[in-house]
Amino acid sequence: MTPGSGLQAGLKNRHLSMIAIGGVIGAGLFVGSSTGIATAGPGILLSYALVGTLVVLVMRMLGEMSAANPTSGSFSAHADRALGRWAGFSIGWLYWFFWVVVLAVEATAGAKILEGWVPAVPQWGWALIVMIVLTATNLVSVGSYGEFEFWFAGIKVVAIGAFVVIGLLAVFGVLPGVDADKASFGNLTSHGGFLPHGPGAILTGVLLVVFSFMGSEIATLAAGESENPQQAVTKSTNSIIWRIGVFYLGSILVVVSLLPWDDASIAKDGSYVAALNSLGIAHAGEIMNVIVLTSVLSCLNSGLYTASRMAFSLGERGDAPKAFARVNSRGVPRTAILASVVFGFVAVFFNYLSPDTIFLFLVNSSGAVALFVWLVICFSQLRMRKIIQREAPEKLVVKMWLYPYLTWATAALIVGVLVYMLFDTEHDGRQTVLLSLLVAAIVLVIAVVRQRLAAARPAPAAESPADKVTIG
Repeated sequence: MTPGSGLQAGLKNRHLSMIAIGGVIGAGLFVGSSTGIATAGPGILLSYALVGTLVVLVMRMLGEMSAANPTSGSFSAHADRALGRWAGFSIGWLYWFFWVVVLAVEATAGAKILEGWVPAVPQWGWALIVMIVLTATNLVSVGSYGEFEFWFAGIKVVAIGAFVVIGLLAVFGVLPGVDADKASFGNLTSHGGFLPHGPGAILTGVLLVVFSFMGSEIATLAAGESENPQQAVTKSTNSIIWRIGVFYLGSILVVVSLLPWDDASIAKDGSYVAALNSLGIAHAGEIMNVIVLTSVLSCLNSGLYTASRMAFSLGERGDAPKAFARVNSRGVPRTAILASVVFGFVAVFFNYLSPDTIFLFLVNSSGAVALFVWLVICFSQLRMRKIIQREAPEKLVVKMWLYPYLTWATAALIVGVLVYMLFDTEHDGRQTVLLSLLVAAIVLVIAVVRQRLAAARPAPAAESPADKVTIG
């Protein structure tokens, strides 16, 4: 639990374990993978492997800092200490902005599925119902959030695990009662080869899949409200490799092995539905809709939790209204939750009122925030390692590999992806980066102005909690 924060250790070990496992499984894996497969062919596996490696390295850095100093602000609080108040303020608000926009995106996605099942309720009505239910869940207690997420993530994990096992049995020809005539590892190299569109398609694939990995860092924020934060962070950091290997690489490998990458059904029905249909599994589309809806609800639940805890941390450090840092008798930051969900409701409203202008701007202007967050984590770790070694070396229970060389290499790779996006006009990469940079620049200017105004004051009223943070 964050010292003196008022947050309560309401998350159990099983909650943290499932949050860590489910955090890397977003709805984007189910919905967006078909576009990546069409773009890069079987080579999309290299795109997922590249982004997966990037996430593993970034999470290792974040794990090093968070194990030494678990806090609800996670990387924002670390950036505050390592790089300066301007950095913690900027990345904290950008991250909050990202998740409240995600709330609107996921609420709309969930509403579309629910409207298909119960058309008597309009889509906006379902979006409202979903947002109200999950807001209430988060307002009750952190334990109720953890319990909901435990079951949401559990369904995702079981579903993907079963998909991988059944798919591999079919590929090896040992699945009883199934005639998977197209299933073969030969699909990886036939139909134009492993890279039918050339090696450049790997980087294009990276742009399409990178954002489906956002959420891996949620476990480090949630650890601040667990009974043993250091152990929770260490465990989630150490398990990230197999989680990405099984759920992302494993499931995509099954998809492109069960069917040729250019099979029309992948683009028409979606990659996972097409794969299930190829095995003759009845009602594959509806089964997948249930799983996608579960992923959407999980993302909404975690998104609201994450946004509210970042807002709480910003309020605690004096970078947001003080009301954000207040908690009720159950240790819940009610104002931070309500402020986050209100913005989410506004974004949902814009999605129906002006989907091609205002809402599109919100989505694109938050699109590159994941890469900005990872870049800030890199630079924070470069500085924070020295601080931890100087003040409390015994707290280095998780260490970044090959420091500082691998940290610099990771930062260079992230910058490389951002630069490549600037030349991508086909998939709106340039627009996403430019709009995200615009929003980041505005937030950064506000941060610098606030810092200079604070420095100009002759006698600050109180010391910022961020300045009191010590390792250990």
